[in-house]
Amino acid sequence: MSLIEDYAMIGDLQTAALVDRTGSIDWMCLPRFDSPACFAALVGEADNGHWRVAPSAGGTCTSRRYLPETLVLETTWRTPDGEVRVLDLMPPRGTQPDVVRIVEGVSGAVPVRSELRLRFGHGRIRPWVEHEDAGTSAVAGPDRVRLSSPVPMHGQDWATVGEVTVRPGERVPFVLTWSPSNEPEPEPVDAEQAMTDTVDFWHEWSERCTLPGPVRKDAHRSLITLKALTYAPTGGLVAAATTSLPESIGGERNWDYRFCWLRDAGMTLQALLAAGYTEEAVAWREWLLRAVAGDPSTLQIMYGIDGRRWLPEGELPWLSGYEGSKPVRTGNAASEQIQLDVYGETLDALALTRNAALSSSDDAWSLQSALMEHLEGAWQDKDNGLWEMRGPTQHFVHSKVMAWVAADRMSRAAERFDLPGPRGRWADLRDTIHAQVCDKGFDPSRNTFTQAYGSKDLDAALLLLPRVGFLPPDDPRVVGTVEAVQSHLGRGDGFVLRYDTHDGDDGLTGQEGVFVACSFWLVDALVGIGRHEQARTLYDRLLDLRNDVGLLSEEWDPTAGRHLGNTPQAFSHFALVASAVTVHESVLRRSDTPPPSDNSNTPPPSDNSNTPPPSDSSHTPPP
Repeated sequence: MSLIEDYAMIGDLQTAALVDRTGSIDWMCLPRFDSPACFAALVGEADNGHWRVAPSAGGTCTSRRYLPETLVLETTWRTPDGEVRVLDLMPPRGTQPDVVRIVEGVSGAVPVRSELRLRFGHGRIRPWVEHEDAGTSAVAGPDRVRLSSPVPMHGQDWATVGEVTVRPGERVPFVLTWSPSNEPEPEPVDAEQAMTDTVDFWHEWSERCTLPGPVRKDAHRSLITLKALTYAPTGGLVAAATTSLPESIGGERNWDYRFCWLRDAGMTLQALLAAGYTEEAVAWREWLLRAVAGDPSTLQIMYGIDGRRWLPEGELPWLSGYEGSKPVRTGNAASEQIQLDVYGETLDALALTRNAALSSSDDAWSLQSALMEHLEGAWQDKDNGLWEMRGPTQHFVHSKVMAWVAADRMSRAAERFDLPGPRGRWADLRDTIHAQVCDKGFDPSRNTFTQAYGSKDLDAALLLLPRVGFLPPDDPRVVGTVEAVQSHLGRGDGFVLRYDTHDGDDGLTGQEGVFVACSFWLVDALVGIGRHEQARTLYDRLLDLRNDVGLLSEEWDPTAGRHLGNTPQAFSHFALVASAVTVHESVLRRSDTPPPSDNSNTPPPSDNSNTPPPSDSSHTPPP
């Protein structure tokens, strides 16, 4: 089985496919990110579905890359028979999804084999297959797939197989098209035209990036990845393209990440706005407003890509799991948890868009006011925390800090933009929460904030205290917290765990790797406290964790030196973008502060203290 870092991603902004270094697509859901997989070998066996196009002799590729500034994957093999490359892409969605694979001869005469094993229903259902002159058709229930190619196909061992010898200059296409089985089959796309259209689409999108040169060099592949994880019809962003890739090999920490998390909103918006992608930021903001609309007491931490709320968690027992990591899950029961931090993250994200002068509306403010009104009565409750722990609820410090963020952003907005609402009451609440967190969430004997009230445990989310503006970066309590997280959660080369699973009760067995996003948060915090050399060293190490095509999963195993968790992980990539900006500007920008409008190399003014702008100066929280 391939390592997690052996996979590259292609996609059409509605779904995605993962391709390994042997030329095999081992994961793809059709027609959407959250649909059942038709290739599930990634979390099962080869017979659970895959599609390999590669030299008949097999083996891993010699090299691969994305064509510059695109999501078109080029994989090259140098064999005893010659050299051949495969171009993999999914063109921007027309009526139905297409996967295009073009085999190109470079030198010699290389035998190439296409082996297609379609298994609908998350790798469980073998379709009825018919081989015709025009191609191969496979049908099962609501799904139909057609494989079109000039290469003759035949059935072999429950797979569809075709072989061709490719010579220099020859280009042999394979086009796989999905459609509902009850509708007329669509015409397959022309492979060469699809190639041109896809390259043009990504080049045009990449040209809109306004990041300065050094930042762009580090961050642009992550921005393309974030764009590829966006569900274009609604603007929602999935946390990852996969389900159940383990946080610990052989363990049970395997989750379905093909949904949209509210807490991702602020970080995504920061990354998009920093790069000048205002259209995407507006689309994500509109998805956010639609998703949270309704009774504020029923706010969820995550939603489906179309905004749906019902995400029941189940298990797929016929799948053996990635390297035996079971269960393989679909849906996510964490959607039913109470996580109070999402109110703050939602209001922080909307404050950022307002401060960036993106479109706003009275309805949006009314909704925000309703969310704030609910939080006023709920912020003192226990919750499950941002890490979705399945153990006992607690008074998590990060959750309380994000309640402070909510009150802070609402009182500031009411004052600065003259919006209706009890700005004085919100400002008083802000001060009350701030005082309580500093009293109950801080351990003076160790000079650090803790994971929860009364706890001795630590949490990497505490690194966000200066980012959200709860305390200035140079506050001794912030410095002490950063040092404590480094000391107690550090696991080799400066990387950090999100929390220590040995210390607390998160309701699960086993351990996990270091959390990539949290390690980037440490980079930002180190910049904030003035330790720029440490920050740069850690930042460079984190960049080195990217695989050969620039992708990051959720976690890293520093002992085995390998990726862990779902991939590619949006959380890791927007944290990379934020740290790229922070490191190159040498300034930690507040989460509600938009980038300079001209995206120049001039660092923005530091706004990391609790001191509001002049129009809001009457409501400064206590130190």
